[in-house]
Order: sequence, then C-alpha cells, then structure tokens
Amino acid sequence: MGFFKTFFAALFASITGFFIIVLLSFLIIAGIVASASKEDETKLEANSILHINLDYSISEKTSNNPFENFNFSTFESSNNLGLNDILKNIKKAKEDDNIKGIYLDVSIMPNGVATTEAIRNQLIDFKTSGKFVIAYAEVMTQKAFYLVSIADKVYLNPFGVLEFSGLNTELAFFKNMLDRLGIEVQIFYAGKFKSATEPFRLEKMSDPNREQITSYMNSIYNHYIKNISDARNINENLLDSISDNLLVRRAEDAKAFGLVDELAYYDVVLDDLKKRTGKKEADKLVSVTLSNYDKAPSKTKVDLKADKIAVLYAEGDIVDGKGDDNNIGSERIAKIIRKIRQDKDIKALVLRVNSPGGSALASEIMLREIELTKKKMPVIVSMGNVAASGGYYIACYADTIIAEPNTITGSIGVFGIIPNMQDFLNKHVGITFDNVKTGKFSDLGSLVKPIDTEGRSIIQHGVDTIYYKFKKRVAEGRNMTMEAVDEVAQGRVWTGVQAKEIGLVDVIGGMNEAINIAAYKAGLKNYRTKEYPEKEEPFEKFFKSLKNDTETYFIKSRLGEFYPVWEKMQSIKEMNGIQARLPFEIVIH
Repeated sequence: MGFFKTFFAALFASITGFFIIVLLSFLIIAGIVASASKEDETKLEANSILHINLDYSISEKTSNNPFENFNFSTFESSNNLGLNDILKNIKKAKEDDNIKGIYLDVSIMPNGVATTEAIRNQLIDFKTSGKFVIAYAEVMTQKAFYLVSIADKVYLNPFGVLEFSGLNTELAFFKNMLDRLGIEVQIFYAGKFKSATEPFRLEKMSDPNREQITSYMNSIYNHYIKNISDARNINENLLDSISDNLLVRRAEDAKAFGLVDELAYYDVVLDDLKKRTGKKEADKLVSVTLSNYDKAPSKTKVDLKADKIAVLYAEGDIVDGKGDDNNIGSERIAKIIRKIRQDKDIKALVLRVNSPGGSALASEIMLREIELTKKKMPVIVSMGNVAASGGYYIACYADTIIAEPNTITGSIGVFGIIPNMQDFLNKHVGITFDNVKTGKFSDLGSLVKPIDTEGRSIIQHGVDTIYYKFKKRVAEGRNMTMEAVDEVAQGRVWTGVQAKEIGLVDVIGGMNEAINIAAYKAGLKNYRTKEYPEKEEPFEKFFKSLKNDTETYFIKSRLGEFYPVWEKMQSIKEMNGIQARLPFEIVIH
C-alpha cells in the first residue's frame, strides 16, 4: 500500500509540475509576443541623437523569432537589429529632421569585416547630409576603430585602450589529438588550396594554405590602412609603421599620432553632444537607441502598388533538407525561390549570401532554382562577410555579383571526410564490430573500419567529379573557359577586391548597389522591396525553436569564448556527403 501511495504521489507531482511548466511557458510567450507585437511608434523630440551601440553579433537580417535574444536567466529580451535594419535606420536618420547627429558608442565589434564595411559606408553617406557623427570608447578594438574613423570627432577615455597592431588569424589543428584517440580521418579533396581537411591531417598550415591566407590578409589590411588614411588624413606609410611597431600602447599615443581627436571622460562627450544639439549643460540630452528608432516612422512613403524586388537572405552553413534559421536548408530556400519566381509582382531577385558553404548537393539544388529564375527576372547576388565554396556555388549563375572589398569568397573546391572509429571504440570503449554484406562495397563509408585502396579510389573519383561540375557551373555562369576557372579555383580563397580582378565578382559594393542594379536591369523606376524568408507566426516559431534556443543559450553561458570551437565541432559532425565548404573558420582580429 505504501508503494502505491508513494507512486501516485510522485505521479501527481510530475503531472502538476508539467502543467505548471506549460503554464509558465505560455505566460512567457504571451509576454514576449505582446512586447514584440506592440505597434506603438517611437515619437521623437526635436534635436535628438541617434545612439548606436554594435557590441553584439550582427546577423544579415533582423530575426523575427521573439526568443532569438531571450535571456533565460533574467527572463528579459533584447531587440538586436540585423544588418538590413541597421542600414535602413541610418539611412532614415539622414532624412529625419529630428535627428541632429549620431553618437557611436562602439568598443567591440564581434562581426565580420564586410559587415563593418557596410555600416561604415552607410555612416559616410549619412554625413553627406551635413549632420555630425561623434564616437567615444573606453576600449576600442581594431574593427571598432575602423568603423569610428569616419567620425567628425573621436574621443577615447584617458585611461582607455585603442588596439592598432595589424591583423591576425589563427587556425586550430586536431591531428595530434585524433592520433592519440586512435581516430583515423580518411580524407578526400580536390584543389591544392582546398585546406578544409588540413586541421585533420596536418599539424600546421601547408605552404599553399599559408600563401593564400597571407594574400587575402594583406588585401584586407591594405584596404583597412588606406581607408583609415583617407578618413583621418594620416599618411599610409606612417599608419603602417605605427601598426607594425605597436607604437600605440597608451591612450596618449593614440592622440599623439592622430588616431583619436581628444582624450576625455564620458561627461565631456555628453557636454559636446548637448552643445551640438542646442542644449544647456543642465539640460537632459535627448537620444534614441537604434532598436527604438526602428519603430519611428520613415519619411519615405512606400507605394504598395509598385512592383517588387525580392531580397532573399541566405546565411549560415549550406545543409540538405529544410534546415533552420541558422543555416541554409536547400529544401526551404529552393521553395522560397520558386515562390518568388511565380509571383507576377516580383520583377527581380537580390540574393544576399553570407555563407562558408556546405553540402555540394544542396548547393546544386538551389543553383538550379536560380537558373530557372534567371529566365524570368534579373538575379543579383550581394555577398556579405563570406560567400565561399558552396556560398559561391549558389551565386555563380547570377546576372551580376557584388561583393564588399573585404568579402571572403572563391574557394572553388570540394572535399569529403570519413572517420574510422575502429581503434578508438575498441581500445578506449571496449566495443568491437562485425558485419555481413551482400556486395563488395556494401560497407563503403563505414565509420568503424578502414577504407581499402579500391574504395578510396571510388570516393576520390566522386570528389573529382563534383569538383569538375563545380568548375563547369562557374564557367557557365561567369562566361569563362574551364581553363580560366581552373586557374582561379583549386579551392583558393580571395577577397572581394581580388575576386573582381580575376573575374569572379563584377562590382564592389553592398546591398544598396545590389538593389539599384536589380532595379536598373528590371527597368524599374518605382519599386518596393520584399524580404525573405517571411515572418512566421510567433507561437509556431516558439514551438519550433524553444528547445534549440534554450540549449544554445546554456551551452554559450557555460563555454563562453570557447563556444565557437564547440560550434565548429558540431558542424563537422553534421556534414553529410561531399562538401563545398570554406577551408576553415576565418576569424580576423
């Protein structure tokens, strides 16, 4: 009797707990959705300052998922805008009489160099209105300094730090670890620069890999130095010497060399902003954050009857199937492209690509949809931080390809990796395997036995075949000979500037240029843009993403700065089939 009493008590407690969790979940959903769905416009006062802080990882498109930036420890949500809305709001502020200037509160920019470039160019355009841009920081990274270098006045805290030491990228190599664990990584690749497999087969960079990294890093660095020279009116050679010899070690050094205009505390900056907006010292500065300004009305009126230009965002790894908000699923994106193609009101497609690549099959599926769409309307590709390997594959048929000068692109090559876990599972776990097969190659690709010479030949042939098709697609799309493509392929990575020189890119620019070119090619003078993927219902989005978002949040909070390493290992685990993927995770400091 005691057993049943305890059992039913535990059962009742579990059921009650379950319903409490469900109830709390719905209350949280209701609160967030209510907050997210408020249509109240931000009402601006005259002489307002647009306060811009970009200390978060900026995605290409503002997420429509109310749980994207939800903190499960504080039950608070932050509205972090994507690059699309950041650029739109800076442009809107340029034409807004209530906005007198921009305050850049930027210390750390955990974003790609092309994202930084796009925002910087939009700020330069903002300044053509005659309005001011003021910047202040206590600690300023190189990317942050590159962004704020266009400001009318750059302040640095007297005890602050400005990083100006040149660019650096580091690659992790796993070969020794795998050897110690007894894991044999069986590798197949095409292209001498296709170094995605190097971390698993080498202990350091190969000579071709070092060559390509040195080349594109110098290209990015030279662009960086030239633009800072133009913005700050400092000789390029002097800037190069300052960087190379680490001459900026204190805030005073940054001021002495002209990298910043004044060393001051925040209260001095505040007084400057008040004076520029006609306020007295005792008055309160009127400012609006970028996320709140997003809710302010725009003076630009949209003609709802005008023809449309579709803007499709493809961001993340390229994967087979539907994928999710964090990657490019071929099934989902192909379906969207078909929908765009069949919409009679859409006259052009701008495909925004920010991807290191991924599944070769998924890339081919999406490219086919691009090919069909080109027959009905102009297709323009705009490249973000990275549009390489599979990311270039899906772009190569476009009528016009546009890249930022520091976009990472190219990497026309493929590879495959099949681990042999036999020794690891036997020696470290005590598991052995045996099998029965009906054909000679029935077990080809098994993860628990080595691949013999004949099997390796078959897989390598498959890799070489896909590599040939990749080059053929590029030749067709770019109107190049196979020989010309082969010279710039081999898995080699290029910057946007380099890619334009060798014919892989047509125009250097960003999304504004892409949309303008799309309108021109479609013969449109009056048009509006429509962004894809479209928004989903909040409750549908919640049930699809709550598990993943919660899991990601807690993993990030535990791993901290090591989260990208875990993320990289997860992406390797999820690779299926032959990959058209960037050689490595490129992080430039």
